[in-house]
Amino acid sequence: MPLLKLWRNITLISKIKKTGAFIIPTGIGASIGGYAGDGGAYARKFAKYTNIIVNPNVVNAGGFSAITDTMLYVEGYSLDEFFKGNLNLISSNSNKIGIIYDRAIPTDVLNIHINTQNAVKTVYGVDIIAHKITDEPVGVEFFMTDDGISSGKVNNIETIGKACKALIDKGCNAIAIVCLFEDSELDNPDYANGQGADPVGGVEAIISHYISKHYKFPCAHSPAFADYSISTDLIHPKSASEYITPTFLPCILLGLSQAPQLTTNLTEGLNVKNLDFLVMPYNALGSIPVFKALDFNIPIYAIKENITELDVTKEKLFNYSKIIEFDTYENCLKSILKN
Repeated sequence: MPLLKLWRNITLISKIKKTGAFIIPTGIGASIGGYAGDGGAYARKFAKYTNIIVNPNVVNAGGFSAITDTMLYVEGYSLDEFFKGNLNLISSNSNKIGIIYDRAIPTDVLNIHINTQNAVKTVYGVDIIAHKITDEPVGVEFFMTDDGISSGKVNNIETIGKACKALIDKGCNAIAIVCLFEDSELDNPDYANGQGADPVGGVEAIISHYISKHYKFPCAHSPAFADYSISTDLIHPKSASEYITPTFLPCILLGLSQAPQLTTNLTEGLNVKNLDFLVMPYNALGSIPVFKALDFNIPIYAIKENITELDVTKEKLFNYSKIIEFDTYENCLKSILKN
């Protein structure tokens, strides 16, 4: 694909900066980016000098967001499809957002979220055009596995799909999902103390992957809790942004407002082969983006200061010599800018 045509299709991305992916998978206890937006400051430094694709976990921070104009906000399933070469990303800053609310959310909690969506629309001008309550309760359950990984299940995911279809029929092209989580993650002492994995991250990924797979639209999930009181305890700074707000909805609305649209027309938009680099945590290299980046000869940088509950380092992979390790994100960025 000619370079000129590529840049016409991603007009919001700088024509002179390198473009890469900055990924911190959710629910795996990353020491940086495994909490409440604590990876955002690192991503923002990269975004000053490069264009980067980020997964929501990198920038989501409850009532805050680390998103910038040079970031492309892409959910995990769509990110995998992009790296497989099955879809391209078309930059957008005018998405029409629809919000799905779980039927199980109590009225008082729902009202807080609707007030929040209206506040985000008023303050930021985000184009939220409709919301839809599911016909039936979604039935979300979440738990931690024995090896410290966040997981869970969704008992009635089809009701989310029906609500999504109704919003798409109204003209929405980006979908936010808010489901009720019966037990508050804020009761998790390890997470509050900046240790372990985000307990809801795994099941949130299940929900967003479902929408991405079946409807091919940008999407992200935010949990709702029946207890929306704000904690007065002092907790670890990495987790702080989730303890000072009754709803985590603002961050996903801000991300979705400029999430790229997805296309299977591989002559349009940004293709995986156009990437200049992929940045990953040091021992979280057993994923589709890494494997496909190796196939496409995209430089992969593993950051030693960011470790996870996983144990997949470059030595455990075929062609691991193509993966370059850096002690810090800062040194990695310096190398990218130098070369």
